[in-house]
Amino acid sequence: MRRDPTNPRTWLLRARSNLRRAALGPQHPEVFLEDLCWDAQQAAEKALKALCIHRGIAFPKTHSLVRLVDLLDKAGLHMPTEVKEADVLTRYAVEACYPRLEEEVTEAEYQVALRLATYVVEWAEKVLEGGGNQGNAE
Repeated sequence: MRRDPTNPRTWLLRARSNLRRAALGPQHPEVFLEDLCWDAQQAAEKALKALCIHRGIAFPKTHSLVRLVDLLDKAGLHMPTEVKEADVLTRYAVEACYPRLEEEVTEAEYQVALRLATYVVEWAEKVLEGGGNQGNAE
């Protein structure tokens, strides 16, 4: 199952892996917060793609969380505000991967990224468990 790209649980396992790496935090001075935010973005992206697969929604090759949220929303899945707010993570999909001239990610930005990604992953897991049109993990 771990390698079956047609199984939404495979995508959630990968999302959990990215989330776990993001949550480990900067344990070494050579670890950049940008890289941890990239893992947070990847966790949210993979969780949303898991839901697309679960709902039979074809999705493009994209890192845009807004685009994935829109696909799920149009398919009738209620999207909690926190999931919609996770669109701010999209910037880490590309900007955080390579050296840029922009400012470094702050600890506060990292904490927000981690909180949002955690919410998206946990919400996606609950939707999959319920198998229905659930929108709240609370």
